[in-house]
Amino acid sequence: VHDLSRIQALLDAIGNPQEQLQVIHIAGTNGKGSVSHLLAAILRQSGFKVGLYTSPHLVDFRERIRVNGKKISQDYVVDFVERHRSFFEPLHPSFFELTSSMAFEYFRDQQVDYAVIEVGLGGRLDSTNIITPILSIITNISLDHTQFLGDTEEKIAAEKAGIIKKGVPALLGEAEKQSVYDVFKNKAEEVGAPFYYAQRMDMVKDECRLTVGGKWFFPSVEYGEIQGELGGEVQVRNAVTVLSAIHILRTELGVDIIPEAVHEGFAHVTKLTGLMGRWQTLRSKPTVICDTGHNVGGWEHLAEHLKVLRQYCGQIYMIVGMVNDKDIDGVLSLMPQDAFYFFTQASVERAMPVEDFAVKAMRHGLSGTLCDTVQDAVEKALRRARENDLIFIGGSTFIVADALPLFMKEDEYK
Repeated sequence: VHDLSRIQALLDAIGNPQEQLQVIHIAGTNGKGSVSHLLAAILRQSGFKVGLYTSPHLVDFRERIRVNGKKISQDYVVDFVERHRSFFEPLHPSFFELTSSMAFEYFRDQQVDYAVIEVGLGGRLDSTNIITPILSIITNISLDHTQFLGDTEEKIAAEKAGIIKKGVPALLGEAEKQSVYDVFKNKAEEVGAPFYYAQRMDMVKDECRLTVGGKWFFPSVEYGEIQGELGGEVQVRNAVTVLSAIHILRTELGVDIIPEAVHEGFAHVTKLTGLMGRWQTLRSKPTVICDTGHNVGGWEHLAEHLKVLRQYCGQIYMIVGMVNDKDIDGVLSLMPQDAFYFFTQASVERAMPVEDFAVKAMRHGLSGTLCDTVQDAVEKALRRARENDLIFIGGSTFIVADALPLFMKEDEYK
């Protein structure tokens, strides 16, 4: 089905729980995960009960649906399927339609004050687009999932602009091209939505600073200097988008967000929300960092960041693999040439076979060794690396998903 009729039928059957939620809806090629988690953390620290729905998960399916950082219980998941199975089965819903329905019902049952809902793919036809939010956010656009969303940034923008609703304020984080900006501006005018552009809202003054430890300092206009926990070049833009969203929530929508909550949300987002895989440090001596960036837009920032770190560490070891439906050559061209590579493949069907990936990588001047599994690659890299070296794990969300349990204690993802 290429419309929202099936998810609408599912939700009708369970009493349209989404209509009882105050939703912040977030789309975008890159940054939507970080922006979603930051907003959820800040709202939570302001004393609200906050539902957070994101995808994909890294270690456990239940990461997708959280309330105040706590994963949905296994019992609720099982019970939801049992309760509604007789109705679902003839409809043949997709995995994402089912998960979205569950999230909406869970958030209603938990009586959350706000639900932060991340779009799965695109916008217009995404199962989450059945909601009428209080604020719609589009973080940015770059080429990804072109086989579903269109082969130009303008076409992708048109799909993502599908979340803009009549009378609901719409915030665009950034648009590199005027033509992309125009798609959103025109859509907002067409449906009668107040339109905001984060880059022009002047929420951050002066240059942002990055510490050697990989933390950002944002000189914000409304809250003074904010320290951000999330590393990576891309977080500067995410911070500008989040601060703009908070400004709209406070001034236009009357949401009572307290200044301390903004500081705490930025400084402790991973603890407050359970966010993983965003320039996350998994251990030190040697430093092991993972990041789920998997398209050219994400890697433009990752490449910059690795370049900065190059000055502080010895050798860089890269544990990387990708999935078949990405612009693999575009990403490989951004990876550091002077690093040693452990080419590998994730344990999912879409993973590009390691032999094919390594051949492509070598054409880009990257050299290293082949490893059948992520675990194999991690073990080899840890044996070779010295204390002041850096091991980077990424290229695909699924590579990070395979790596995380190797570094986490059992209880960390229960």
